[in-house]
Amino acid sequence: MEEAFRIGSHKVYRIEEWQGGFSPPEALFAEFESRVFAEHAPGFEPDFMRDGLIYGYLQSWLIDTGDELVLVDTGAGNEKDRPGIPIFGNLQTDFLAKLEEAGFAPEDIDKVFCTHLHIDHVGWNTRLVEGEWEPTFANATYYFPTLDEAAWNPAKETYGSLGGAEVNANVFEDSVAPIIKAGRAELIEHGASIADGMTAIDSPGHTPGHMVLEVESEGEIAFFTGDILHHPMQISQPGWNSVYCEDRDQAASTRRAILDRAADRNARIVPAHFGAPHSVFVERAQDGFRPVFDERRGG
Repeated sequence: MEEAFRIGSHKVYRIEEWQGGFSPPEALFAEFESRVFAEHAPGFEPDFMRDGLIYGYLQSWLIDTGDELVLVDTGAGNEKDRPGIPIFGNLQTDFLAKLEEAGFAPEDIDKVFCTHLHIDHVGWNTRLVEGEWEPTFANATYYFPTLDEAAWNPAKETYGSLGGAEVNANVFEDSVAPIIKAGRAELIEHGASIADGMTAIDSPGHTPGHMVLEVESEGEIAFFTGDILHHPMQISQPGWNSVYCEDRDQAASTRRAILDRAADRNARIVPAHFGAPHSVFVERAQDGFRPVFDERRGG
Protein backbone atom coordinates (compact mmCIF):
# COMPACT_ATOMS: atom_id res chain seq x y z
CA MET A 1 0.00 0.00 0.00
CA GLU A 2 1.41 3.39 -0.98
CA GLU A 3 1.23 6.29 1.40
CA ALA A 4 -1.82 8.55 1.10
CA PHE A 5 0.29 11.71 1.25
CA ARG A 6 3.37 13.16 2.89
CA ILE A 7 3.94 15.91 5.42
CA GLY A 8 7.48 16.97 4.67
CA SER A 9 9.52 13.82 5.24
CA HIS A 10 6.69 12.00 7.06
CA LYS A 11 4.78 9.33 5.17
CA VAL A 12 1.07 9.06 6.03
CA TYR A 13 -0.99 5.93 5.43
CA ARG A 14 -4.78 5.67 5.52
CA ILE A 15 -6.00 2.49 7.23
CA GLU A 16 -9.67 1.97 6.42
CA GLU A 17 -12.01 0.08 8.69
CA TRP A 18 -15.51 0.76 7.31
CA GLN A 19 -17.38 2.86 4.78
CA GLY A 20 -21.04 3.38 4.08
CA GLY A 21 -24.14 5.53 4.24
CA PHE A 22 -24.41 6.76 7.79
CA SER A 23 -27.25 9.22 8.24
CA PRO A 24 -29.61 11.58 6.41
CA PRO A 25 -28.09 15.06 6.59
CA GLU A 26 -31.01 16.41 8.58
CA ALA A 27 -30.33 13.79 11.25
CA LEU A 28 -26.59 14.50 11.46
CA PHE A 29 -26.44 18.30 11.47
CA ALA A 30 -27.99 19.99 14.48
CA GLU A 31 -28.39 23.30 12.59
CA PHE A 32 -29.51 21.73 9.30
CA GLU A 33 -31.25 24.02 6.79
CA SER A 34 -32.57 22.18 3.74
CA ARG A 35 -32.24 25.17 1.38
CA VAL A 36 -28.61 25.78 2.32
CA PHE A 37 -27.70 22.13 2.08
CA ALA A 38 -29.42 21.78 -1.30
CA GLU A 39 -27.21 24.52 -2.73
CA HIS A 40 -24.12 22.41 -2.03
CA ALA A 41 -25.49 18.88 -2.34
CA PRO A 42 -24.72 18.24 -6.04
CA GLY A 43 -21.01 18.61 -5.34
CA PHE A 44 -21.09 16.03 -2.55
CA GLU A 45 -21.98 12.98 -4.67
CA PRO A 46 -20.72 10.29 -4.64
CA ASP A 47 -17.84 10.77 -2.20
CA PHE A 48 -19.74 12.50 0.59
CA MET A 49 -23.38 11.73 -0.21
CA ARG A 50 -25.10 8.67 -1.66
CA ASP A 51 -28.77 7.73 -1.90
CA GLY A 52 -29.79 10.57 0.39
CA LEU A 53 -27.34 9.59 3.12
CA ILE A 54 -24.15 11.22 4.35
CA TYR A 55 -21.43 8.84 3.14
CA GLY A 56 -18.53 8.44 5.50
CA TYR A 57 -15.62 6.33 6.64
CA LEU A 58 -14.07 4.92 9.75
CA GLN A 59 -10.36 5.27 9.11
CA SER A 60 -7.14 5.64 11.04
CA TRP A 61 -4.07 7.58 10.00
CA LEU A 62 -0.59 6.13 10.44
CA ILE A 63 2.29 8.61 10.44
CA ASP A 64 5.71 7.15 9.70
CA THR A 65 8.43 9.62 10.70
CA GLY A 66 11.23 7.23 9.82
CA ASP A 67 11.98 6.88 13.53
CA GLU A 68 8.52 6.32 15.00
CA LEU A 69 5.08 5.09 13.96
CA VAL A 70 2.19 7.16 15.31
CA LEU A 71 -1.38 5.92 14.82
CA VAL A 72 -4.12 8.56 15.00
CA ASP A 73 -7.52 7.27 16.18
CA THR A 74 -8.44 3.59 16.04
CA GLY A 75 -11.99 3.27 14.69
CA ALA A 76 -14.74 1.14 16.19
CA GLY A 77 -13.01 -2.22 16.67
CA ASN A 78 -14.31 -5.76 16.39
CA GLU A 79 -16.69 -7.74 18.59
CA LYS A 80 -17.78 -4.78 20.69
CA ASP A 81 -21.27 -4.39 22.11
CA ARG A 82 -22.62 -1.00 21.07
CA PRO A 83 -26.31 -0.70 22.04
CA GLY A 84 -26.22 3.08 21.67
CA ILE A 85 -25.16 3.00 18.02
CA PRO A 86 -25.68 -0.52 16.62
CA ILE A 87 -24.22 0.28 13.18
CA PHE A 88 -20.79 0.13 14.82
CA GLY A 89 -21.51 -2.79 17.11
CA ASN A 90 -20.19 -6.35 16.80
CA LEU A 91 -18.17 -5.52 13.69
CA GLN A 92 -15.91 -8.07 12.03
CA THR A 93 -13.62 -6.05 9.81
CA ASP A 94 -10.19 -6.67 8.31
CA PHE A 95 -8.65 -3.54 9.85
CA LEU A 96 -5.52 -5.31 11.07
CA ALA A 97 -5.06 -6.96 7.67
CA LYS A 98 -5.25 -3.50 6.09
CA LEU A 99 -2.59 -2.33 8.53
CA GLU A 100 -0.38 -5.21 7.42
CA GLU A 101 -1.05 -4.35 3.75
CA ALA A 102 0.56 -0.99 4.52
CA GLY A 103 3.56 -2.91 5.80
CA PHE A 104 3.03 -2.72 9.55
CA ALA A 105 2.15 -5.15 12.32
CA PRO A 106 0.36 -4.12 15.54
CA GLU A 107 3.54 -4.61 17.55
CA ASP A 108 5.35 -2.10 15.29
CA ILE A 109 3.23 0.85 16.46
CA ASP A 110 5.10 3.12 18.86
CA LYS A 111 2.35 5.59 19.78
CA VAL A 112 -1.43 5.82 19.54
CA PHE A 113 -3.07 9.26 19.69
CA CYS A 114 -6.82 9.37 20.31
CA THR A 115 -8.33 12.75 19.43
CA HIS A 116 -11.19 11.98 21.81
CA LEU A 117 -12.79 9.00 23.51
CA HIS A 118 -15.85 8.37 21.35
CA ILE A 119 -16.93 4.95 20.18
CA ASP A 120 -15.44 5.24 16.67
CA HIS A 121 -12.04 6.63 17.70
CA VAL A 122 -10.84 4.15 20.31
CA GLY A 123 -12.23 0.77 19.25
CA TRP A 124 -9.06 -0.89 18.01
CA ASN A 125 -7.22 0.23 21.13
CA THR A 126 -8.07 -3.26 22.35
CA ARG A 127 -8.94 -6.68 20.98
CA LEU A 128 -10.56 -9.70 22.57
CA VAL A 129 -8.05 -12.37 23.63
CA GLU A 130 -9.43 -15.42 25.46
CA GLY A 131 -12.38 -13.42 26.76
CA GLU A 132 -10.33 -10.40 27.93
CA TRP A 133 -9.78 -7.00 26.32
CA GLU A 134 -6.06 -6.52 25.76
CA PRO A 135 -4.08 -3.70 24.10
CA THR A 136 -3.98 -4.27 20.34
CA PHE A 137 -0.74 -2.31 20.01
CA ALA A 138 1.10 -3.96 22.85
CA ASN A 139 4.31 -1.93 22.55
CA ALA A 140 2.66 1.46 22.11
CA THR A 141 2.08 4.36 24.46
CA TYR A 142 -1.54 5.51 24.13
CA TYR A 143 -2.26 9.23 24.51
CA PHE A 144 -5.70 10.18 25.88
CA PRO A 145 -6.95 13.73 26.58
CA THR A 146 -7.11 14.21 30.33
CA LEU A 147 -10.44 16.04 30.13
CA ASP A 148 -12.03 13.28 28.06
CA GLU A 149 -10.84 10.59 30.44
CA ALA A 150 -12.55 12.46 33.25
CA ALA A 151 -15.67 13.06 31.16
CA TRP A 152 -16.20 9.48 29.93
CA ASN A 153 -14.99 7.48 32.91
CA PRO A 154 -18.13 6.07 34.61
CA ALA A 155 -16.29 6.23 37.93
CA LYS A 156 -15.97 10.04 37.69
CA GLU A 157 -18.61 12.52 38.85
CA THR A 158 -18.80 14.30 35.48
CA TYR A 159 -19.84 11.19 33.51
CA GLY A 160 -23.62 11.48 33.84
CA SER A 161 -23.67 15.07 32.62
CA LEU A 162 -22.76 14.22 29.02
CA GLY A 163 -25.53 14.00 26.45
CA GLY A 164 -23.69 11.28 24.53
CA ALA A 165 -23.28 8.91 27.47
CA GLU A 166 -25.91 6.52 26.13
CA VAL A 167 -24.42 6.45 22.62
CA ASN A 168 -20.96 5.90 24.10
CA ALA A 169 -22.08 3.05 26.36
CA ASN A 170 -19.45 0.37 27.09
CA VAL A 171 -16.71 2.28 25.26
CA PHE A 172 -14.64 3.34 28.24
CA GLU A 173 -14.89 -0.09 29.81
CA ASP A 174 -13.69 -2.12 26.82
CA SER A 175 -11.46 0.32 24.90
CA VAL A 176 -9.95 2.76 27.40
CA ALA A 177 -9.89 1.22 30.88
CA PRO A 178 -7.91 -1.87 29.76
CA ILE A 179 -5.17 0.43 28.36
CA ILE A 180 -4.95 2.32 31.64
CA LYS A 181 -4.92 -0.96 33.59
CA ALA A 182 -2.09 -2.28 31.41
CA GLY A 183 -0.01 0.83 32.17
CA ARG A 184 0.10 1.85 28.51
CA ALA A 185 -1.86 5.14 28.82
CA GLU A 186 -0.59 8.68 29.17
CA LEU A 187 -3.15 11.38 29.96
CA ILE A 188 -2.26 14.62 28.21
CA GLU A 189 -3.18 18.29 28.17
CA HIS A 190 -2.88 21.16 25.70
CA GLY A 191 0.60 21.53 24.22
CA ALA A 192 1.73 17.99 24.93
CA SER A 193 4.47 16.76 22.60
CA ILE A 194 3.54 13.41 21.08
CA ALA A 195 6.61 13.05 18.86
CA ASP A 196 9.10 15.35 17.18
CA GLY A 197 7.04 18.05 15.44
CA MET A 198 3.73 16.66 16.74
CA THR A 199 1.74 18.67 19.28
CA ALA A 200 -1.66 18.04 20.88
CA ILE A 201 -3.92 21.11 20.69
CA ASP A 202 -7.08 21.62 22.75
CA SER A 203 -10.16 21.70 20.50
CA PRO A 204 -13.16 21.29 22.82
CA GLY A 205 -16.85 21.26 22.04
CA HIS A 206 -17.46 17.98 20.29
CA THR A 207 -16.33 16.43 23.55
CA PRO A 208 -14.91 18.28 26.57
CA GLY A 209 -11.36 17.11 25.92
CA HIS A 210 -11.26 16.79 22.14
CA MET A 211 -7.76 17.46 20.76
CA VAL A 212 -6.24 18.08 17.34
CA LEU A 213 -2.84 16.65 16.47
CA GLU A 214 -0.74 19.30 14.74
CA VAL A 215 2.09 17.79 12.68
CA GLU A 216 4.89 19.80 11.07
CA SER A 217 7.80 18.53 9.00
CA GLU A 218 10.10 20.42 6.66
CA GLY A 219 7.76 23.41 6.59
CA GLU A 220 4.63 21.42 5.74
CA ILE A 221 1.76 21.24 8.22
CA ALA A 222 -1.24 18.99 8.76
CA PHE A 223 -4.00 19.04 11.35
CA PHE A 224 -5.48 15.67 12.28
CA THR A 225 -8.84 17.01 13.39
CA GLY A 226 -10.84 14.01 14.58
CA ASP A 227 -14.49 15.09 14.68
CA ILE A 228 -14.05 18.85 14.37
CA LEU A 229 -15.38 18.22 10.85
CA HIS A 230 -17.58 15.31 9.82
CA HIS A 231 -18.36 16.58 6.34
CA PRO A 232 -17.26 19.33 3.87
CA MET A 233 -20.55 21.13 4.48
CA GLN A 234 -19.10 22.27 7.79
CA ILE A 235 -16.28 24.10 6.00
CA SER A 236 -18.67 26.43 4.23
CA GLN A 237 -21.04 26.36 7.23
CA PRO A 238 -18.76 26.20 10.30
CA GLY A 239 -21.71 26.95 12.55
CA TRP A 240 -23.21 23.57 11.71
CA ASN A 241 -22.49 20.97 14.38
CA SER A 242 -23.09 17.27 14.44
CA VAL A 243 -25.80 16.12 16.83
CA TYR A 244 -23.00 14.39 18.76
CA CYS A 245 -21.33 17.66 19.75
CA GLU A 246 -21.65 18.12 23.52
CA ASP A 247 -21.28 21.92 23.58
CA ARG A 248 -22.44 23.26 20.24
CA ASP A 249 -21.43 26.88 20.74
CA GLN A 250 -17.96 25.82 21.78
CA ALA A 251 -17.71 23.27 18.96
CA ALA A 252 -18.60 25.90 16.35
CA SER A 253 -16.06 28.34 17.81
CA THR A 254 -13.38 25.64 17.75
CA ARG A 255 -14.24 24.72 14.16
CA ARG A 256 -13.90 28.31 12.98
CA ALA A 257 -10.59 28.67 14.79
CA ILE A 258 -9.17 25.50 13.22
CA LEU A 259 -10.32 26.53 9.75
CA ASP A 260 -8.84 29.98 10.24
CA ARG A 261 -5.54 28.51 11.41
CA ALA A 262 -5.44 26.07 8.49
CA ALA A 263 -6.13 28.83 5.96
CA ASP A 264 -3.41 31.02 7.48
CA ARG A 265 -0.80 28.26 7.46
CA ASN A 266 -1.77 26.42 4.26
CA ALA A 267 -2.23 23.34 6.41
CA ARG A 268 -3.78 20.10 5.27
CA ILE A 269 -6.85 19.15 7.31
CA VAL A 270 -7.17 15.41 7.94
CA PRO A 271 -10.58 14.58 9.45
CA ALA A 272 -11.53 11.16 10.74
CA HIS A 273 -14.52 10.46 8.51
CA PHE A 274 -14.15 12.30 5.19
CA GLY A 275 -14.80 10.49 1.93
CA ALA A 276 -12.29 10.50 -0.92
CA PRO A 277 -9.85 12.14 -1.18
CA HIS A 278 -10.09 11.96 2.64
CA SER A 279 -8.21 15.18 3.43
CA VAL A 280 -8.66 18.78 2.41
CA PHE A 281 -7.15 22.25 2.31
CA VAL A 282 -9.25 25.36 2.94
CA GLU A 283 -9.26 28.86 1.57
CA ARG A 284 -11.09 31.93 2.72
CA ALA A 285 -14.16 32.83 0.74
CA GLN A 286 -16.34 35.91 0.87
CA ASP A 287 -18.70 34.29 3.35
CA GLY A 288 -16.12 32.30 5.30
CA PHE A 289 -14.24 29.28 3.93
CA ARG A 290 -14.34 26.87 1.06
CA PRO A 291 -12.84 23.37 0.70
CA VAL A 292 -10.03 22.81 -1.76
CA PHE A 293 -9.62 19.26 -3.02
CA ASP A 294 -6.61 19.82 -5.23
CA GLU A 295 -4.60 16.88 -6.50
CA ARG A 296 -1.63 19.13 -7.13
CA ARG A 297 -1.52 19.75 -3.40
CA GLY A 298 -2.10 16.09 -2.62
CA GLY A 299 -5.59 16.77 -1.24
